[in-house]
Amino acid sequence: MATISKKSVDALKADPDRDMWLWDDKLSGFGVRRKPSGAASFLIQYKTPQGATRRLVIGRVGTLTPDQARELARQRLGEVAEGRDPSKERHEERKELSVGQVCDLYLEAARAGQVITRFGQKKAGRTVEWDHGRVDRHIRPLIGDIIASKLTRQDVQRMVDAIAAGRTATVVKTKARGKAVVTGGPGTAARAVGLLGAIWKWAERRGYTSGENPAHGVDKAASGAKDRVLGTDELRKLGAVLKAMEEAHPAPVAAVRLIAFTGLRREEAVGLRWPEIDELGSCLRLQATKTGRSTRPVGRSVLDLLKSMPRRHEDWVFPNRDGTAPADLKKPIAAIFDAAGLSDARSHDLRRTFATVAATEGYSDATIGELLGHSRRGVTERHYIRRPDAALIGAADRVSRHIGALMCGAEAAEVIALPIARQIS
Repeated sequence: MATISKKSVDALKADPDRDMWLWDDKLSGFGVRRKPSGAASFLIQYKTPQGATRRLVIGRVGTLTPDQARELARQRLGEVAEGRDPSKERHEERKELSVGQVCDLYLEAARAGQVITRFGQKKAGRTVEWDHGRVDRHIRPLIGDIIASKLTRQDVQRMVDAIAAGRTATVVKTKARGKAVVTGGPGTAARAVGLLGAIWKWAERRGYTSGENPAHGVDKAASGAKDRVLGTDELRKLGAVLKAMEEAHPAPVAAVRLIAFTGLRREEAVGLRWPEIDELGSCLRLQATKTGRSTRPVGRSVLDLLKSMPRRHEDWVFPNRDGTAPADLKKPIAAIFDAAGLSDARSHDLRRTFATVAATEGYSDATIGELLGHSRRGVTERHYIRRPDAALIGAADRVSRHIGALMCGAEAAEVIALPIARQIS
């Protein structure tokens, strides 16, 4: 035995046939092991309360100085004196799931249809892909390596602050020649921590995590009210661009008109199926929305628009090229808004505009909610096919004709771009 120092460790030469050991004569149980390869590590050796001999590596020689290693060894041997087994604890900790692994379990379950939303529906495939993007681009880079049981609210707060400040901003390659710009910001931070909280709640119910949800109580910067609606002149500009582009780009033009005349979400409009169109009932019977099945009353202008469209697929109204799914019209629709000089507006702003026009026409919040397909309660509404009454159909027809008139450049009551009382989702 000898005092472990830089000199004594350097003097411990490797043996090609066995490990070489050096034990400290000042701190019992503290030593150095040099392997035949020449690599050397500081470690402790101790007995558990049950009499078993354990060894625990403190750190590599060269990474720690002998004095630093001795101090760490003293702390670990103090844990042993308290009846703990630091080697066993380390092995158990290595078996624990990291935050990234918990997220992977959640995403795997979501893809298999085993994650249920607050509306009692399985998560849609597109939503799962969005979740995957938030995990891979924001959550995993910042806290993915932390052991789930060790994650604290402070860790999550730092994650939120970093995303809000744009630290996770990047450009992601999406397809052969495509890319996505990830900007971060307060809104992205809020959505990321909301997803993390949902993941933790799901994982806790299945025994992957325990204790308080670390995403709860985190400060989130306000991302700004989402109250953008299109005014009269903007609707006329958009209508003019739609007319100019309808021959070259019929599908995205029709999709924008459909959204404007119905207040549908973009995914609902683009994912519309021919069997979901009920002309006799003057409604769309959507089978899959974020709130589940939904019946939307529509006006004559909507039915005329759909009847004028060529039926290129037996199921999808807007099929992709190979007919296996609806087309992805997000970029073409955005290009239409850009061409109209509305680069700060997108299709969801038409949904808010539809609601605002309905409000200016004097319709109640309840009626507007029915037109937009907001979540409803009640056994009859959840389990039976509903036929919209004449009043709802009349409201849908009046609002769609009002918007259609504005988009055609006709004189109509002005749509005033005022903030609305609630967010239209």
